[in-house]
Amino acid sequence: MEAKAIAKYVRIAPRKLRIVINLIRGKSVGEAFAILKYTPKVGSEVIEKVLRSAVANAEHNFDMNVDNLIVSTCFVDQGPTMKRIHPRSRGQAFKILKRSSHVTVAVKEK
Repeated sequence: MEAKAIAKYVRIAPRKLRIVINLIRGKSVGEAFAILKYTPKVGSEVIEKVLRSAVANAEHNFDMNVDNLIVSTCFVDQGPTMKRIHPRSRGQAFKILKRSSHVTVAVKEK
């Protein structure tokens, strides 16, 4: 049995979040929090918030022991992309793609 938490429509590109989420996959929850605290990436704050929510769900909904939890599965899916136009010279228009992400973190007991 595993408890999970999902953050949808996070305004960070999935490529940037996957770098951070690959660091915590399979680690214990305490170790994962330590890694996220000292990772100088903008996505580490978002992933830490989702991990805290997953741990709270495990403790509250499934009566799991927080000390024995490990990050079983975690992944980032691509959300909707906002398309914007940036005007350029000679009447041209360049597209700006503002990507979003859906972050999923699941924890289970050892």
